[in-house]
Amino acid sequence: MLFGGPLRYDLGWSKHEDAFLELNFRAMIKRLPALLTASLRLALAADRRATRTVLTAEIARGLAQAVSLLAVNSALGRLIAAGPIEDRLRGALPALVTIAAVTVLSALLRAASTYATGRLEPKVERVATEQYLERAAAVELSAIEDHAFHKLLDTAQYGASSARRMISYATRVVNAAISLVAAAGVLTVLHPALLPLLVTMTLPSAWSALTMARRRYESFHAWVQHARAGRLIGQLLIQPEAAPEIRLHGVGPFLLRHFRSMSENAEAEQARLAKLAARTGLIAATWTGLATVATYATLGGLLLGGAMALSVAGTAVIAIRTGSANLDTLVVEVNSLHEEALFVGDLQRLHQEAERRMIPVGGAALPEEPREIRFENVSFAYPGERPRPALADVTLSVPLGKIVALVGENGSGKTTLVKLLAGLYSPDRGRILWDGVDAAGADRHELAARVAMVAQDFKRWPFTARVNVAVGRSSAPLTEERLAKAVGEAGAEGVVADLPNGLDTLLAREFSGGHELSGGQWQRLGIARAAYRQGRILIVDEPTAALDARAELEVFEKIRSLAGAGQTVVLITHRLASVRHADLVHVLDRGRLMESGTPDELLATGGIYAELYALQAEQFTTARVPRPASAAARASAAPTSAPKAG
Repeated sequence: MLFGGPLRYDLGWSKHEDAFLELNFRAMIKRLPALLTASLRLALAADRRATRTVLTAEIARGLAQAVSLLAVNSALGRLIAAGPIEDRLRGALPALVTIAAVTVLSALLRAASTYATGRLEPKVERVATEQYLERAAAVELSAIEDHAFHKLLDTAQYGASSARRMISYATRVVNAAISLVAAAGVLTVLHPALLPLLVTMTLPSAWSALTMARRRYESFHAWVQHARAGRLIGQLLIQPEAAPEIRLHGVGPFLLRHFRSMSENAEAEQARLAKLAARTGLIAATWTGLATVATYATLGGLLLGGAMALSVAGTAVIAIRTGSANLDTLVVEVNSLHEEALFVGDLQRLHQEAERRMIPVGGAALPEEPREIRFENVSFAYPGERPRPALADVTLSVPLGKIVALVGENGSGKTTLVKLLAGLYSPDRGRILWDGVDAAGADRHELAARVAMVAQDFKRWPFTARVNVAVGRSSAPLTEERLAKAVGEAGAEGVVADLPNGLDTLLAREFSGGHELSGGQWQRLGIARAAYRQGRILIVDEPTAALDARAELEVFEKIRSLAGAGQTVVLITHRLASVRHADLVHVLDRGRLMESGTPDELLATGGIYAELYALQAEQFTTARVPRPASAAARASAAPTSAPKAG
């Protein structure tokens, strides 16, 4: 009911599901070198010294385990041998000292590995996150708005945390693998028949771990969207924006009812997984028990037949249990390592795709003082969104140093046109020329540096008012003079003066001490941001939408003064009376240029502009509001004496 049907996560992750579910123990071991190489590459990129420390410590721990098992065998042989107890203890002393020394060394190596891993993991996550964010911020706007690329962004964002977890998983895999090889080597030295016993004891638990992991992964894909929807409902119940309607319309119980239903469904899924896990674990435990009985029966047979000494049998028991634990760990950690590597792979695919869709660096220089920007037969369509192009064969000019207004009904292409002007999109067809220099081949960063924009839905940053203004050109030195000038040009002095801490007031109610602005106050701050940027071309999209009539007049006076100082102003507005001072008006309709001229010329021709202007003017001329009487008139109309009773 709430979300229009069954929920299933479909943002790119599901393509991994088949690959993971096909994974078996043999495939896991086969892919292990590639997984470890990927982890090593991430670790070396983050911190080479810490990576070397981890590798050295884990390899040394594995070798120390082999030495410890051999020392245990020697000590048991000495202690069980015939002779006085003093001689046996004296003979076992070197082996016992070796065991103690190896134990201390292993503890030190574990501490070194833990410390280095603790340093390494957050660095890996930071580096991976920075790479993700750097590429996401550097691609074309069309990539961000592309559905397929946004899917990749959604999945790749988990690659950084997966990269961090891969380090700890890879560390445990290396340790378990080396320890397993050490235990297997010792068993082979003790008796060749013991190695198959180790595998027999461990395979059931390995099968169990792999089976349960695959179930969890499959369930994750089937239910993650459901879980996100449940969290969304919970967030809606506490959002300040939704709070008034929740209380006024009584939406709380309705949402809670759906939250409870979704939570109960999720609980049922967890109960299903727990039941399957219990059954799988019981089967594995039965197999392991039978294998353990067979193992110890084989050891007993070897002892009774004289093929194995008692000390060797004791060492074998320790080695089998150690090796079994290491093999269990290896299966579980390789399984986890593979799962995380899938999402790190998404991050790597994002890097490749972002490289292809990156904003180009360099290009032709724009004219220092261009006279006009000219659109020649420009067409543009948003991929897969509209049956018709947003702009179709548009040819017009934007003279520099003038006020140019773009007029038209909703969906006429005004906002798309200014985004093309600002270089946020490239035309599908046609050219945008800066005095003959095609913007498609120009230096995009230079083009962007010349443009300031106040979009209709400009970003309200949850930072201080100072930062909300200065972010207009974050690369420029932050000076009080530049801030004051920008605030003054936007007429935002009153907004700043009313803030508790002036420009240092935090504009985010969700933080302690945060403050919220009205729509009109935000609009003035947005204009101050554009003024702070000091771009040669100022694009303003519905700059007075949230302002009252008096404030609207003040803002347009500011805009006219900017144009009077030589700045180019491209204005989008539905209030046609506000463009009467524009030097040039372009009228768009359904993506096509219909009219161009001065406001007076367009009114005289009686076209679309004149029609829209008349419709708006009619709202004020048909409804006459009686003017308030003057003070003298009110005085003359007042009674000269009090009315008589009765």
